[in-house]
Amino acid sequence: METFTLTFTGDIGFDKYMDGKWNDPDLLSPQILSYLRDTDHLIVNVEGPLSDRKKVMRENSVAALVHSMDPEVAVFLKKIGADVWNICNNHIMDAGKEGIADTLQIAKECGVRTIGAGMDLKEAMEPVIFEEAGGIGMISVGYQRACRKAGEDTPGCFSWSDMDNIREAIAKIKKTCRYCIVIAHGGEEFTALPSPYTRDRYLSYLELGADLVISHHPHVPMNYETFPGKAIFYSLGNFVFDTDYQRSQMNTESGILLKVIFSEEGFSFEPFALKIDREKERIVKGEFPQIFTDVNEKEYDLLMPLAVKMFLENTKRQLKYLKPEEFENATEDDFYRNFYEPLRSGRVPGEILDFQILYPLAQLVKEGNWKKSSLAGVKEFILRQIPEDL
Repeated sequence: METFTLTFTGDIGFDKYMDGKWNDPDLLSPQILSYLRDTDHLIVNVEGPLSDRKKVMRENSVAALVHSMDPEVAVFLKKIGADVWNICNNHIMDAGKEGIADTLQIAKECGVRTIGAGMDLKEAMEPVIFEEAGGIGMISVGYQRACRKAGEDTPGCFSWSDMDNIREAIAKIKKTCRYCIVIAHGGEEFTALPSPYTRDRYLSYLELGADLVISHHPHVPMNYETFPGKAIFYSLGNFVFDTDYQRSQMNTESGILLKVIFSEEGFSFEPFALKIDREKERIVKGEFPQIFTDVNEKEYDLLMPLAVKMFLENTKRQLKYLKPEEFENATEDDFYRNFYEPLRSGRVPGEILDFQILYPLAQLVKEGNWKKSSLAGVKEFILRQIPEDL
């Protein structure tokens, strides 16, 4: 039986602590290099433009959260065999339309394909197609509002909310391909399990005909979920990415590389756990975090309030890092008012950072149903990130 492999990485950002590390021949351990090269195609998430252009500070943006990369990063990407660049993410427009244009031009010069973003909606929607294993088609979508939406004649990303176009894209792929993969850049940062609305969104892609959803953006590894002939990987975490903003959170030094092996009969996967060695700023073999396991719907329903409680605690930590003068000594009432602020920065109702949905769910943790879960390792993983005794 002939097989065909695709390997996916989490987030890549060559600035902050990783600035200049693309020139380090020892950045990636031999085990990681071997794993990356043992594949037919390598799909990487390029988290920001490859451009010398000046970064663009949008309204309410924070300098520490604006990213771009030296064009020389392309040499590193070519060296590791990355021949498909996912550029659908919340940083690809951080050097404006010129920055994304530079990235597309560099990709073209390197002979690699890009996916999920472009100079207009048509380019952003363009799938990557492989003919092997009965045909594999991929599209990439990004969350709103931070993944700037492409228009008919404006640059940006293929929006994960554009359900009509997503339905059309999946149907078109499935007409000629055995498999459809949706790469998704979205979900809450620094969480353990997906929020209910994120999980529902990814399930809807499967219902439309997709076979795999592979996600990044949360900067930490998350769970996966399997179904007959289908699977969702909720976050691969970081690959090459290290900032003070992320160091203020737990588990951001961990990541997953995901190899998917396809045949015409079905697919399997072989993950690889990595760790960012922050003393040497190198990427080495790690251990699989307890959260990286198959969490079915029954277990998810039991554990979701506990995971949301953890997410709220990590959000408080995030606010203390970004706005210490306002939140270092904040009370629960202060956080409550912030969470319920209708125009809270980044909030898109029912899509991202919707604390008016999440905060009440976190209160359900008091009912204790999470204790009935059989996933002891997942419970332990989540509880380590909640400061109070439950």
